[in-house]
Amino acid sequence: MSAAPLLAIESLRVSLAGSCILDELSLSIAPGEILGLVGASGSGKSMTALAVMGLLPRHAQVAGSVRLQGESLGTMSERELEAVRGARIGIVFQEPKSALNPLMRIGDQVAEAVRLHRNLSKRAASRLAREALDGVGLRAPAGALDRYPHELSGGQRQRVAIAMATALSPALLIADEPTTALDATAQAEVLELLGALARGHGMGLVLISHDLAVVSAMTDRVAVMQRGRIVEEFPTRELGARAHHPYTRALLAAATLEAKHARHSAPTEVVLEVRSVVREYPRRRLSLLHRAAPLRAVDGVSLEVHAGETVGLVGESGSGKSTLLRAILALERPKSGEIRLLGRDFSTARTREQRRLRRSIQVVLQDPYGSFDPRWRVEQLIAEPLYALEKRPAAAQRRDDVAMALEQVGLSARDALRHPREFSGGERQRIAIARALILRPAVIAFDEAVSALDALVRAQILELLAALAQRLKLAYLFVSHDLRVVRSIADRVYVMRQGRIVEHGPTAQLFGAPQHEYTRALLAAMPRVQV
Repeated sequence: MSAAPLLAIESLRVSLAGSCILDELSLSIAPGEILGLVGASGSGKSMTALAVMGLLPRHAQVAGSVRLQGESLGTMSERELEAVRGARIGIVFQEPKSALNPLMRIGDQVAEAVRLHRNLSKRAASRLAREALDGVGLRAPAGALDRYPHELSGGQRQRVAIAMATALSPALLIADEPTTALDATAQAEVLELLGALARGHGMGLVLISHDLAVVSAMTDRVAVMQRGRIVEEFPTRELGARAHHPYTRALLAAATLEAKHARHSAPTEVVLEVRSVVREYPRRRLSLLHRAAPLRAVDGVSLEVHAGETVGLVGESGSGKSTLLRAILALERPKSGEIRLLGRDFSTARTREQRRLRRSIQVVLQDPYGSFDPRWRVEQLIAEPLYALEKRPAAAQRRDDVAMALEQVGLSARDALRHPREFSGGERQRIAIARALILRPAVIAFDEAVSALDALVRAQILELLAALAQRLKLAYLFVSHDLRVVRSIADRVYVMRQGRIVEHGPTAQLFGAPQHEYTRALLAAMPRVQV
């Protein structure tokens, strides 16, 4: 490592409201080096990034030093720090949609970021913006220059965020969970792009992640954080030999996610059957007299879920997975085809019959907090589905049912009196699972239900789901872009592309000997721990 590091953090201590968030943290990165900063939620990774950027809360108590190219960032004024951010330090966040202005064209946003730091004409700034977007693979005129964020995929939006962060060729780039919300192929593309930019321009890159599999594929060095401290640090190529701390070993096990939960159940009765389902959406008119052909989001899909088994549904963003799930849940009516639940027609049933059947299939979403009323207590949230029953339980029975559901997911009956904001992300997902269990359904659908969780919490939730399925004889439909998760829990897998099922089969067979080129491409893009 160079004698003069690009970034040097020495004995950094940050406290908020009397709680120590970063505790004597020391870390450095050399020019052109890629450092992986790994740890579970709450370990202090993002707080470290904020400290480097000078974006800590005003009431934070800070000791120690942060130096960039030998200059102390802690002694700079806010005006001086504003000149550093973007020009000398770039940052890419987890969710680019929240970092982009939905009302501005992409080219204008990148150009605006350039003009904040350089006294350039609009034309010159636009030229730099075009070059930056070209550099991340969004080439004009077919690229994103004149498009709005909502017109781009998640991977494309993240490329725009990277273009904004690197347009001025900063010395240091911080990427904070930049691929967590992306499917496997988009994730691989973004990681490859970040690595190429860092090595091609000699930038130092700090890749922050909860997932050792993500950082092990492209970093030079790994630093593992727990409770605000670096507990281990070593060259990435020595990960297998040097990872001795119990916390690092736990992260390593969580990143591996071997196929240990699949039950390989013998064929049983079909509880959910999808037959040749088609779902279309109208497109914008071409003219007053000409209507464009509708978008066929689901094109003749058939699948089935047997009692007591877990079925995975995988595919890239835009493959039609979520559209199909909405049809399965009878939230949208298919144009043609049939969806049968417990042997009965569910998709086109009359309202009363559909309400009666709906209790047999429940759903757990990716972000439970977004679907919870923050004013309600947990007891109200979990008990809400009971009000859909024709005969509602009495208050005492309702409280007993809620208490049982909470205990089934590893929480306490006392938690019923708390609000969602008082729980961690993993605990909120347990509450969402309890809410799905309250009606004792035959099938539970999971829509990216663990993709927003860090690796350790994700592993705990998967263990919980496997145990519940075994004990309660539940069938699961697990919709996810994360093939490692699906391999871990599913008995059978369906692979979806452009509205169609291109391959399906037992999990071991599909992962071990995929037949379709698209499946092989997904598996090739799946992050793996490099040891």
